[in-house]
Order: sequence, then structure tokens, then C-alpha cells
Amino acid sequence: MLRDGGNAFDAIVAAGFAAAVAEPGFTSLGGGGFLLARTAEAEEVLFDFFVDTPGRGAPGHDRDPHFLPVTIQFPGSEQVFNVGRGSVAVPGVLAGLLHVHRRLGRLSLRSVVAPAAVLARGGVVVTGLQAYVLGLLTPILGLEGGHLYTPSGRAPAEGERLRNPDLAAFLEALPEDGGSRFYSGELAARIVGDMHQGQGLLTADDLAAYRVLEREPLEVEYRDRRVLTNPAPSWGGGLVAFGLDELARSDLPRLEPDGPEHAVALAATLEAMERHHVEAAVRGFSRGTTHASVADAHGNVASMTTSNGEGSGYVVPGAGIMLNNMLGEDDLHPDGFHSSPPGQRVASMMSPSLIEDEAGPDLVLGSGGSKRIRTAVLQVAQRSVDFGTPLPQAVAAPRMHWDGEVLQVEPGLAEATLAALRHRWPVNLWPESNLYFGGVHAVAPRHGQAAGDARRGGAAQIVA
Repeated sequence: MLRDGGNAFDAIVAAGFAAAVAEPGFTSLGGGGFLLARTAEAEEVLFDFFVDTPGRGAPGHDRDPHFLPVTIQFPGSEQVFNVGRGSVAVPGVLAGLLHVHRRLGRLSLRSVVAPAAVLARGGVVVTGLQAYVLGLLTPILGLEGGHLYTPSGRAPAEGERLRNPDLAAFLEALPEDGGSRFYSGELAARIVGDMHQGQGLLTADDLAAYRVLEREPLEVEYRDRRVLTNPAPSWGGGLVAFGLDELARSDLPRLEPDGPEHAVALAATLEAMERHHVEAAVRGFSRGTTHASVADAHGNVASMTTSNGEGSGYVVPGAGIMLNNMLGEDDLHPDGFHSSPPGQRVASMMSPSLIEDEAGPDLVLGSGGSKRIRTAVLQVAQRSVDFGTPLPQAVAAPRMHWDGEVLQVEPGLAEATLAALRHRWPVNLWPESNLYFGGVHAVAPRHGQAAGDARRGGAAQIVA
């Protein structure tokens, strides 16, 4: 998109459409997300296109929503996810991408969706990471999408192609209908009919009433920098801001990176972030997530995080779009499933962020990774600002996460540092870096640096 004369917003919207094709285990046009934008004219907007709770126009909750518990086998553990049509919240990614393109894009919509359409029709070569994720999620992806995701009865292996001709046709028609078929037309009618028949809560009023919200970003200071991130009602940005405020009162810049004193001070901040989260008793969700960051030569920057949860298993007939399962996550509903009124924007841990100094944007970043989003963003930002660590090294550096009981630690720290951490916390040292610790994809435009996180198959490209 940048080579073709587009701006950062054309590029990031194109990336959003392409990710929906290439990363079906992480994101979908039927999920939700956020995009933080700063234009060359210094307009700053947080576009909120996360999901809404469904049920508008329904005569009360007189049906039992269809939940299907599915057990996913992770290495060393297993987790039960609630999927099925009763787990579907009102999707926002499609509306969000179209809204941002209309507001800030330069190229035609046809140009922006074309790469994704080509990928969907011709097929995406599955990477090792995607094969792993699709394999984990096979019990969900195969529920009603077996013809797309498990055509031979199993998930595609590394090196095989994943094709989605229905999604290709949907994308090819999108410039003409502008998303109207999905939110108020024939596809909407099909979705609503399937939801009613299959004990889902999503209604025609839900789809027609969905709106992308434009919010003022949350602004905080860190050292001599200005930080913009995701504001309330989502709480990921607020936790990042809390962590930065804790770090701002520390002596971390004068300590040796990854030395014992630095690691202990950083781990104490991560523990305080978790305690602040629990004490705030706020709700939110973000599991299967992906992120993109873009900066262009004109001074426009964009940071976008999207998610489909694990997916509901329901694929929109004829469109190849799996809808989310945001209603089926217990950490989203501490008061019980389906306890929120219809039409309420759901909170999230997603934290697309921007750091700038007096000369302008200095670092654009964000991450996938559920509760680890806040700690991943915090640690990359701290290394970049406090130590001037080049971005690829800051992203690749070993991370920690306090999960409320144990300090999870990636390999790479010295024995003296690990000993100092074990003196204060129970430590679980991982054998290798892992997508559990997030996936920070970031650009440092003034330094000519970009980094894609290998933990989540990230890639970076600088366009001359």
C-alpha cells in the first residue's frame, strides 16, 4: 500500500483484511478491535470497534443460548472454552476497517482489499506457528467451518495452503456494497436466521445499530515522553499507564538492563499491575489476538489490535467469516454469562499505543496475548525509552509476567538475576520463548527501525 502511494491508514487497513485471511486462529472480520491513529496534522483518535453485547430488539432472554464447551489441549495443560452460536457478540472488525478507511485512507477500497482477496482465493502458505495454532483450535474451527479449515479432517500442516474462496468472493464484492450486506442486507438476514435457529442472541437490530466509536486516547507521561493508549471503558491502556507511572518513580534507567536489581524492580511493577487489575474488579477480554503497527513518510502512524477470541465455530454461509465467541469467556463475565444488557460495548485488554517526544512520534507498538498484553507493551516501551535499546532487540529480549501466583520468565536471564527473582517470588522458567508472552509488533519511525515479534510469527518491512 505504501509503495502504491497509500498512507499508513491504507496500509494498516489492508493488513487488517489480510490478517483475517492469513491468521484465522487469531483474528476475523467477525471479531473486535481497536486502532490508535495519529495523523500528520496531529489529529489523535482511538477507534473503538470492539464487540457489543447482543440482544437488541429481542423479547427478553427467553431462550437458553447455545453454549458448547470445547476442551483445548495446550502443552502441559488443558482449557475449556465456551463456543457455539450463543457465544457470539456483535462483530465490529469489518465496520472498523471500513470506517478508518473512509475517515483517513487515500487509496480506493478496492485497492486496499485486493491483497487479502488474492490471498483468500489463491491460498495462504501455512507457517509452523499457524499450523500449531490451527491444530490447537481444530475442535472449534471444525464445528461449522470444516469445509474451510479442516477439509481433509485435520488442520493444515506447515507448508500446505489454506484457501477461503467464500471470503475471497466477499472481499471482491465489498467495494460495491461497503459492508451493507453484512450489517443490514442478505448476509445479515442469514446470520440472524441462523442465530435464532441455533439459540444465538445476535439480532437484526444488533447488526444494524453497531457503530464504530471515536474516543480521545488516554494520555500519560513517562520520563520526558508523551504516551497515548487505549482509554476507558477498556482497561488494558489504563493498566499500561499504571505500570508506566510505577516505573517513572524508579531508578531503572540507572540500573543494568536484565541485571538483578533491574529485574526485581520490573517484576515488582508487574506484580503491582496485577494487584491493581484485581482490585479494580474490571472486566475485559482478549485471547487470540494479532497486532500491526505502521508509520509512513508523511508523519501518519497507526497501531491496531484485533481479536476473534477462539472463534465461535459458526461461519457465515457464503462469506467465509467465522464470528467471535466473546460471550463465552468466563473472565469476561464475573457476574455470570449473559449478565450485561444488550448494546453495551465490551471492555478489553488490548492496548495499541504510541510514544512521542517533542519531535513527534518515536515508537508505535501494541501486542496480542490476553493478560500478557499489558506486560509485553510495558517491557518493550521501558527498554526503548530508558535504555535506547534498538527496537528489534527490545522486542526479542526475555520477558516476565506475574500471573497472580507465579512469576513466568522466559529464558535468557543470567543465573544471578534468576536467583534474585527466586528470592522474592516463585519462578517458572520457560524452556523457550513463547507466544504466551505476547507478540509486540512495533515501528520506531524516526530511527528507521521496525520489529515483528518472532513469538507470534511477526515480520517487519521498511519500504524505501
